Amino acid sequence: MSPEVMKQRTRAFAVAVFGFIEKLPKTVAGQTIARQLARSSSSVAANYRAAQRGQTRKEFIAKLHDTREEADESQFWLEFSVDCRCAAVTDAEVLIQEAGELTAILTSAIKTASAA
Repeated sequence: MSPEVMKQRTRAFAVAVFGFIEKLPKTVAGQTIARQLARSSSSVAANYRAAQRGQTRKEFIAKLHDTREEADESQFWLEFSVDCRCAAVTDAEVLIQEAGELTAILTSAIKTASAA
């Protein structure tokens, strides 16, 4: 996957999560999950963008690690929203899958970049 396609994919993920967040209940649990999801999902896109602007391989790899961590955290909060009954599994499942795929892609990219 090209860096530009990945940049678009991470941004689309963040946008989709923000749409999901709007449907969460206005309860303490729902709003706690919403804040965490807003932060982690937008960080996926922002950190991937920053990785592409890295000056050195070490900086690039470090930003990929940050991006992967935020994708994994996003997956956690999406799953947790279902566990807490703040969201229906049908509303979250596509986003959970995308967060998992992004985490796997980033893990592979880190391994490739570290081996070079």
